Amino acid sequence: MECCRRATPGTPLLFLAFLLLSSRTARSEEDRDGLWDAWGPWSECSRTCGGGASYSLRRCLSSKSCEGRNIRYRTCSNVDCPPESGDFRAQQCSAHNDVKHHGQFYEWLPVSNDPDNPCSLKCQAKGTALVVELAPKVLDGTRCYTESLDMCISGLCQVSDFFSFNLFREFCLHVNSLHIPTIW
Repeated sequence: MECCRRATPGTPLLFLAFLLLSSRTARSEEDRDGLWDAWGPWSECSRTCGGGASYSLRRCLSSKSCEGRNIRYRTCSNVDCPPESGDFRAQQCSAHNDVKHHGQFYEWLPVSNDPDNPCSLKCQAKGTALVVELAPKVLDGTRCYTESLDMCISGLCQVSDFFSFNLFREFCLHVNSLHIPTIW
């Protein structure tokens, strides 16, 4: 990790503890109570590039209800897409170009950065002021906002795993500001 070249002997352990405490996959009380089956395998990624989402399911073993969630998500395919692949939200809008809306075909362009519902598929008919919600939710892995790494998962804007990286980067900047000699 280049950003943490200057660190104390305990810095790697501190960072490891930080990751374990902040991890979304850390084992919690709800997992240990014996009412849940083991987590299943991860699904295929929702995208092949540009950042997508994968999920894992688990089953409640109780005849009553279990506390906690039966699904968890992680990011995947965090490599840049080729420039010719275009914007993911735009691809979803253009998929509706061959579907009539009020008896007419339109070429649909994405409407991004909706503060009220960033994970709905709102598109604008090219050359008009017509804006329509073509789907209640975008595909998993669609960015919530154009200048953000947060992504839509199951119709909700979720903080990206990159958030953990940014916290690590901030941690490293703090450590580097202490001017401690490099030892690892």
